[in-house]
Amino acid sequence: MEIPGAELKKEWLYLLFGIAVMVNLSAIFIPITGPDGTLYAVIAKTMVQHHNYIALMYHGKDWLDKPHFPFWITALFFNFFGFTTWAYKLPGILFLLGGAVYTYLFARGLYNKQVALWSAMILLTAQHIILSNNDVRAEPYLTGLIIGSVYHFYRAYKIDSFLQMVMGCALAACAIMTKGTFALIPVVGAIGGHLIVTKQWKALFNWRWLIALVLITVFILPEIWCLYQQFDIHPEKIIFGQKGVSGINFFFWDSQFGRFFNTGPIKGSGDPTFFIHTLLWAFLPWSLLLFASIYRFIKNGSKNAREYEWFNICGGLLTFFVFSASQFQLPHYLNIVFPFFAILTAQYLYHTTSAKTIRIIGAVQMGIIVLMLLLISLLHYYFEPQIFSWFTWIVAVLLFLWLLFLPGLRNGITWEKIGLRTLLASFIVNIYLNTSFYPSLMHYQAGSEAAIWINSHNSQNLPVAELDEPPYVSAFEFYSISPVKIIGSSGEGSIPARPFLLYAPATAINSLSKNGWHVQVLSTFERYWITRLKPSFLNKSTRKPELTTTMAVLVK
Repeated sequence: MEIPGAELKKEWLYLLFGIAVMVNLSAIFIPITGPDGTLYAVIAKTMVQHHNYIALMYHGKDWLDKPHFPFWITALFFNFFGFTTWAYKLPGILFLLGGAVYTYLFARGLYNKQVALWSAMILLTAQHIILSNNDVRAEPYLTGLIIGSVYHFYRAYKIDSFLQMVMGCALAACAIMTKGTFALIPVVGAIGGHLIVTKQWKALFNWRWLIALVLITVFILPEIWCLYQQFDIHPEKIIFGQKGVSGINFFFWDSQFGRFFNTGPIKGSGDPTFFIHTLLWAFLPWSLLLFASIYRFIKNGSKNAREYEWFNICGGLLTFFVFSASQFQLPHYLNIVFPFFAILTAQYLYHTTSAKTIRIIGAVQMGIIVLMLLLISLLHYYFEPQIFSWFTWIVAVLLFLWLLFLPGLRNGITWEKIGLRTLLASFIVNIYLNTSFYPSLMHYQAGSEAAIWINSHNSQNLPVAELDEPPYVSAFEFYSISPVKIIGSSGEGSIPARPFLLYAPATAINSLSKNGWHVQVLSTFERYWITRLKPSFLNKSTRKPELTTTMAVLVK
């Protein structure tokens, strides 16, 4: 079995692309991660239960943070497939896979088919992309929508097609209705940056862009109308602790510029270097190659700008610098520029012909591969996952043997063989994470575990209640089949008629008992805030002090 060097058969690339897709789908049945993922799932669930697709509500209160588009899509899937984990995750993953297709199409238009295939595979194996397809929030939607919009605007510019421009505007509008107006930064940066750097002033100031702005405005009218109906015509509502809050103003200003300048109701503290060190791990195993590709692209491109495409470097770096200057920063914000970075990395590898450079790349990537496999081995040793199936073991061993005894090595190292080894390492790491580590980790998300337990043990269909304890509430609320009543820590609130089932921390149960409540403990659960992993938790020998105990009890 031989894999040629510079002419790696397309069939192999298609096989690898298929494996990459399956790896990204492998987390689809892992319980939704709280607090954000389960919160969004509860909001979409509430939409469906109350047949209200205009207002975003949580615990009976108006919720103003994110726009509607992802909730509409999730609610659509809930309507068809029920309130399940996979029905929540699947639409986000499909948007991301659509983004991979658009990455392929964009790279093929700019370069060739081989660069396009590698661009798509680099995107699908970037570490934070795979993580985000487990912890689904807005980013998988945004990633697909933004690169899709850029591709259609690129096609509209190349072939002067009104239909392509309309499609670009529609996807851009959906991106805005997913995250806000800042979603336009990579789109404008990619198209405008290329035209400015290549000095295509006539194309830059073409009337089509004014029409595009009008079309985008028209396409986001559903979002504006919903915000107007829920907030602007109801100044009496108390939002963020005050009356007279405009949903439209929040959508256009506070949710984006307010966070950027730290003047809005939701604040943060920015670090200009945050996304540099975030990119080092989030774009693994390709991050160092990305830095090299950016350096070489700028170095070579500055000599003769008109001979290069500047869509990807401008779209990626402009967004990167804007986010770095922001006062509100989270690692997953970078995902939306990963398609640009994937294309930059793929074209860098493709155009690397120097034997010395290829040897250096091979050494660097081998170091990254060894480091990743070592870290995952240490994680397995110290964490001791409860779930580790024969499937995981067999697949990981087969991929490792393929990596170790890569056919064709006797014919010398090529960038494609280096890339193939890097892909295989990513597959091994993430198949382990998605079939062993994360399923085991989710046992410590006690809210979802307790809800699933109660669902199977509530044969009398007793009312179900939960103690109001942010940010842990949403996981229990989403996974509970029965409607959940939320009560206060001292017993106040909407208390069901007794007997009823209550889920709460053990300390709160003890406190309620002292206040005269008669409770019978049915089951206990160990809880940890799983999105804030610490070495002391990951190490089984030091884990116990990091855990808190929660209980499902019968209140008589």
